[in-house]
Amino acid sequence: MSLGRRGCESRWLGAALGLLLLGACGAPESQPASTSEVARDAVAGDVAVALSVPHAALASSESVWVTVTLTNVSSSPVRVLKRHTVIEGLREDLLSVTVDGASVPYQGRRYHWAPPRETDFLRLEPGEQVSHVVDIGAVYDLSRTGRYRLRYQAPAVDPADIAALRSDDLEVDIAGRPFVPPWREAPGTVSSQALTTSRCVEPTHPTATLNAAFSAARVMAADGLQYFTAFIPPSRYTTWFGTTTSSRLATVKRHFQAISGAFETQSVVIDCSCTDADVYTYVYPSDPYRIFVCGLFWAAPTYGTDSKGGLLVHEMSHFTVVAGTDDWAFGQAACKSLAYSNPTRAIDNADSHEYFAEDLSQ
Repeated sequence: MSLGRRGCESRWLGAALGLLLLGACGAPESQPASTSEVARDAVAGDVAVALSVPHAALASSESVWVTVTLTNVSSSPVRVLKRHTVIEGLREDLLSVTVDGASVPYQGRRYHWAPPRETDFLRLEPGEQVSHVVDIGAVYDLSRTGRYRLRYQAPAVDPADIAALRSDDLEVDIAGRPFVPPWREAPGTVSSQALTTSRCVEPTHPTATLNAAFSAARVMAADGLQYFTAFIPPSRYTTWFGTTTSSRLATVKRHFQAISGAFETQSVVIDCSCTDADVYTYVYPSDPYRIFVCGLFWAAPTYGTDSKGGLLVHEMSHFTVVAGTDDWAFGQAACKSLAYSNPTRAIDNADSHEYFAEDLSQ
């Protein structure tokens, strides 16, 4: 069918108008694409980790400076928790250290972290490489002369048993040097409850608040121990520690016997010198019974979830002479998941002990 002249003109005008509109507004395909890509959490294989030292053999007069290099070998942006790197120093037990086959324990701080915020992550673009240097002799006892084997092994963001950051082994001969523990004692003031406080200044660090927190911790620890006498209802245990076995029950009971006993009989010190704003509390596990309270501690309630009393129970469980717990998961959701997936780790997890102790409603 043929078109008349008017129909052809109309079609031509419509096409011309369309071209004008496209020129004025810009064709959709001409708009620049966004270059911002959301970084996903790094998993095993995304980030290569390499360790290096200045020399293959280090004299006792030389500090053991270890360079940690992270490289994003994936094809997309990834993120890792800063505390799982050494960008701010060794703030966790990030290295496996042995000397002539014998394990060298970590002697640094054991932090109770807040849930991660976006600013707590380090973003790495594809191919990006970052390096930082740390003196491992500050937190690992290198007093023994021998062949040391170092390996970087930071945990994943997810509590699953996958190392997100892991290096090959590095061997170095180190001459022994005196180890100076990183903790420092300071004089304290004994409160009305026989609780000693150190470097706590009114009104920034109210004594009444610390006394109430200490009292709450004693009540929670005693209640946790009393639970094992009646063991009613069992859901309180299984929620935080997983399926029951006689061995695991006995282990957690011993832990609460030791935790409660420490609050009742030992000289507990609450130290207010911590200035970390993104942390609740920390301890040096080999330095009982001094608990450092940090920025987030003061905003926590006295009782209840993530409370001051519960935080003190958490930290008390870390001391090697008490329960020697580790940090496998933080937060209620992660702890419940850990209880389901790995009860053996749950009974060794400090936050699981805290939530069990805080769970006074059961």
